[in-house]
Amino acid sequence: MTLRAYGSLFGVRYGDGPLQVLALHGWGRTRADFDGLLPGYEAVALDLPGFGASPAPQQPVGAAGYARLIEDVLGEFDAPPVVVGHSFGGRVAVALAAARPDSVSGLVLVGVPLVRRERPATGIPWRYRLIRGAAKAGLVSDERLERARRRFGSADYRAATGVMRDVLVKVVNESYESELARLVCPVRLVWGENDAAVPLAVARGAVDVLADVTLDVVAGAGHDVHLSHPDRMKAAIDGLLK
Repeated sequence: MTLRAYGSLFGVRYGDGPLQVLALHGWGRTRADFDGLLPGYEAVALDLPGFGASPAPQQPVGAAGYARLIEDVLGEFDAPPVVVGHSFGGRVAVALAAARPDSVSGLVLVGVPLVRRERPATGIPWRYRLIRGAAKAGLVSDERLERARRRFGSADYRAATGVMRDVLVKVVNESYESELARLVCPVRLVWGENDAAVPLAVARGAVDVLADVTLDVVAGAGHDVHLSHPDRMKAAIDGLLK
């Protein structure tokens, strides 16, 4: 495998024949996530903008914006690729396939927040709910609200800075039912039975929207099936490459 530049993006190239697979990693991860999965394929694993060696976007964008930022990489493929997406990368993969239906031959998605699940108010710390409500009423400053976000926000939120924090806020509030309904390519969902980050119910909700879909539930697995069970991912990829 070889690290290469694709315009302003960087990625690893596996193999030296005509490319067939494009892989997109999750939030806070890099192309290295696919080092145990993609050898043996003709593939590219990108560092998405803001991660690894690829520079952050200039403006905060959601999944559709990320799809536009990476779509030039499709020019490296002689034929539409199978796109593999984990978590955040799967959001981008769905947006890409919905916007460029003739440019993607299939999707393999793992642990992707495809449909929104309402977070119960009881799951949000009451102190943060109080401060957030006060901020909406103009009773506390933006600085006080930001301190509360840092204290009570997710690990991803606390780790993100600058434009990437704004990107995170944008994407976590997105849902992709309309994009899923527009997909014309086959979709293979590979999901951990015990995925705590994106529960199995999300995958089952996506199945209800998609036309050509299978769901492979990996017993005992969590959010990172591409790392823990690459054989299941390979089976899904191979099925789409035939």
